[in-house]
Amino acid sequence: MWARADEAVKLLGRNIPSVLRMTKGTELKTSRRLCIKPQEESQLQPRSRSHLRVPGHKPTHWEKRFLLWAGHFKKAEDIPETVSIETIRAAKTTLRVKFSYVMIVLTILGCIDMVIRGKQAVKRHESLTSMNLEKKAQWREEATQSTSAKP
Repeated sequence: MWARADEAVKLLGRNIPSVLRMTKGTELKTSRRLCIKPQEESQLQPRSRSHLRVPGHKPTHWEKRFLLWAGHFKKAEDIPETVSIETIRAAKTTLRVKFSYVMIVLTILGCIDMVIRGKQAVKRHESLTSMNLEKKAQWREEATQSTSAKP
């Protein structure tokens, strides 16, 4: 009888995931597939981007506008002939943030406008249900007229 019980335990043990299965003399195993160990500084390769950087970038007409709108320069005449890429990127990031703020404000104003229009429609006794019922009644009338007009 004990032999069958041992076999049953072994069969059930095969279906247990390896993460949950206890092995003799060791602790519970854990899966660390998603963990990334930090590399030691000696193993890291130094990233030298100095050969990739351009010391100066001649801004286009739009990039000059971005620099002005972002507030990096007061006038178009103040913009130098060459500007660093980081300055242009910072200006674009500033403009993205400002644009997102404008979009947030416009969304809130649109919501307030829709609430006001909805309340006005309720005062005029307009609703989607009444409009749909009117349309369906009109369609029924047209259908009865078309059937009665046919000889």
